[in-house]
Amino acid sequence: MNEGFKRRQRAGPEPFPASFHQQDIATDGATIHVRIGGHGPAVVLLHGFGDSGDMWAPVAAVLARGHTVIVPDLRGMGLSSHPEGGYDKKTQARDIAQVMDGLKIEKADFVTHDIGNMVGYAFAAQFPARVTRWLIIDAPLPGIGPWDEIIRNPLLWHFNFRGPDVERLVKGRERIYLDRFWNELSANPKAIDETTRRHYAALYARPGAMHSAFNQFAAFTQDAADNKTFAAAGKLTMPVLALGADHSFGTQMADIMRLVASNVTGGIIADSGHWVMEEQPKQTTAKIVDFLARK
Repeated sequence: MNEGFKRRQRAGPEPFPASFHQQDIATDGATIHVRIGGHGPAVVLLHGFGDSGDMWAPVAAVLARGHTVIVPDLRGMGLSSHPEGGYDKKTQARDIAQVMDGLKIEKADFVTHDIGNMVGYAFAAQFPARVTRWLIIDAPLPGIGPWDEIIRNPLLWHFNFRGPDVERLVKGRERIYLDRFWNELSANPKAIDETTRRHYAALYARPGAMHSAFNQFAAFTQDAADNKTFAAAGKLTMPVLALGADHSFGTQMADIMRLVASNVTGGIIADSGHWVMEEQPKQTTAKIVDFLARK
């Protein structure tokens, strides 16, 4: 583990509260880096590509006042290990189940973004009794609804950017590659500040990190097949709030989720592209806090 990253927790503008501690938890085939803090009902926050669990620091600081907050780095991202395989979201969901087991947490609310959404669905479909509520933010589910149209969108060319040369092309140029996502998929690129960009670019430049990231996307074909099997078994019944950014997936998020869940409310993050926690942290945090406070 890179101790410099571990000590400062986040190079961006907002660190995790000093009361949080960090722990590495072994799962089947991976070691998952987790930040834990607060007291009360558990909530699990799952990040996506281009970020790590560090993206949730502003939310974690607020939720820790009344929740036990668990913030993992997904397999192959952030400070978690970079195994060769296991990037299908069904396997990554089992990582999260084993993290919860290691922390002796039976069930939790879930808040997810981007690839975290895909892991969240695989978790909720496999372990529905362990998810009390689920807030899902701005990314589709492989194989569900308009997936075949979504993957043909030129803005999402990275879903199919793989092969024997992609790692050579990106090695040493991770910042250039990531800037493209932050700039083109945001409503206001300046909201992703230089310190934040440097922080994530350094994490994704660590040995094995981009190899793992490409494998996250390469697994989408398997994820689509798994999700169709999950959906055929029946809809999720826990309360779901599906938030889309108004400059990104918007109301489509709720439309997608209604195909796999029976108790879905939609919502919008205003004046934001895909990077809601960087572009609209206060608004996004308020919506998360409000949803988790509902009886």
